[in-house]
Amino acid sequence: MSSPTRAMDQLIERHPLQRLPSPSRGLSALVHALGLASFAYSFNYLVAHPNDINQAYGWHFQYLTIIGLTLATVTFVLALAADTTLSPRLFAAKNILSMCSAPMEVLISVLYWGLRSIDPELVVPKELELPVSADLSFHLAPSVLLLVDILLLSPPWTISIMPAVGLSVVIAFLYWYWIELCFQYNGFYPYPLFGMLETPQRAGLFVGSAVIMAANTMVLKWLHGRVNGVGKKSVDRPGKVN
Repeated sequence: MSSPTRAMDQLIERHPLQRLPSPSRGLSALVHALGLASFAYSFNYLVAHPNDINQAYGWHFQYLTIIGLTLATVTFVLALAADTTLSPRLFAAKNILSMCSAPMEVLISVLYWGLRSIDPELVVPKELELPVSADLSFHLAPSVLLLVDILLLSPPWTISIMPAVGLSVVIAFLYWYWIELCFQYNGFYPYPLFGMLETPQRAGLFVGSAVIMAANTMVLKWLHGRVNGVGKKSVDRPGKVN
């Protein structure tokens, strides 16, 4: 095997600033398979325990939680496919998507558990209260699993603060538009807190959420450096091998 080919194979196996081998048919594949099993449990819960939301316009996709869960699922599908095929292109696609899905899932966990600690009925009506196992699978497991993937199984992110803010603002206002559209059909908001706020207050909530999500991106980037080290052995885009 030639030296350039050997170097390429080593980079596919592990970036110089990446803690564990990934894509890999070993531990990396196991983590991503377990993640997909957790996400499948969550989606199955929605079908196996139907409520009024199942018949509402927008289904459970009215909830940022389910949108985030869907993005996390697609991220881990790409990750497991990369593990299985050892494809650098699939690995790069997974790493790029994780820059959206991971900060969003951390945002969901922070907002949900923070608001729930104040008053559970700010985020879920009493009649839709979840059992502990389902609550954790929806609102904690995705962020934990994505953190494991980012910190141990991914190369460093190269996104800077302004693109992170721009991405977060676009996502926040697209979601605001979506829930207002659902409200026109359903007559209620998915989260009780939204109905308690006036329009300017909701705008402030979404702007604040966008700021938190952008901050999450920078914190995750910093954490990766703390866990894996920082240096000149970086890449032009996440997952690129050269």
